[in-house]
Amino acid sequence: MLMMCAVSFERYSRLYYFDPGPYLPKIGDKVLVPTDDGPEVAECVWAPHPVDDAIGGLPQLVGLATQADLDRDERSRRRRAEAKVATKRLVRAHDLPMKIIGIDYVEPRNRFTVFFSAEHRVDFRALVRDLAKTLAGRVELRQIGARDEARLQGGIGSCGRDLCCATFLKDFEPVSIRMAKDQDLPLNPLKISGACGRLMCCLKYEHPLYQEFKASAPALGQTVDSDEGAGVVVGYNVPADAVIVRLSETGRRCACSKASVCGSRTAYDTEHTGQSSV
Repeated sequence: MLMMCAVSFERYSRLYYFDPGPYLPKIGDKVLVPTDDGPEVAECVWAPHPVDDAIGGLPQLVGLATQADLDRDERSRRRRAEAKVATKRLVRAHDLPMKIIGIDYVEPRNRFTVFFSAEHRVDFRALVRDLAKTLAGRVELRQIGARDEARLQGGIGSCGRDLCCATFLKDFEPVSIRMAKDQDLPLNPLKISGACGRLMCCLKYEHPLYQEFKASAPALGQTVDSDEGAGVVVGYNVPADAVIVRLSETGRRCACSKASVCGSRTAYDTEHTGQSSV
């Protein structure tokens, strides 16, 4: 039986999924997970549980963290905190237009990776030299975009939940203003932009549902027969799989299931195009 558990490197940050192998960590236990730079300490967030065999191919836990692993992890955290303070101080000293987002540290290689954002290209060669002397290690600077900045910093979205990019999204997929239009959302940037200032990633989640609905629903302005009488389609309620109909007799609006009014659309398409859209 295939088992799966989830771990996190920081509290409330992105989850990573692993095959626990022979280990059975409990929630809150520290475990060792494989990374490109060797095993790293993470916290078990979901205890191992059975999953479908189709989810195979997950990387396997290295083991449970020992006290030596925890001590090494604590040293790395302390070094990252010290490096962040030193980096911000040197950025101000060099008067560079950049914002420090986060710092990663690999103890075995004594290597610091500094993530920063900036509106334009920054000449940070002098900064790297000073940082290498101050931190007594190798230093690499990486400029990241607005979406990656939000992912690393985390935060709360307009929905009241933790940012998707900081919790479960692995890749950033293209999002367009057309997706907001198709979902009849207000095109106010304040309403459809995320913490990064770009279009919200969640616009893509329900977009296929809206496309499928509008492909088979009666067009706006079309006359249909509903359970409450004949009327004209004036709107949609896609999550409820319903159309809004203004009744011809009374002018009242009512919500009707798409299935109850699609007969007229079928007849209309057959009459005018010779093909049925349903």
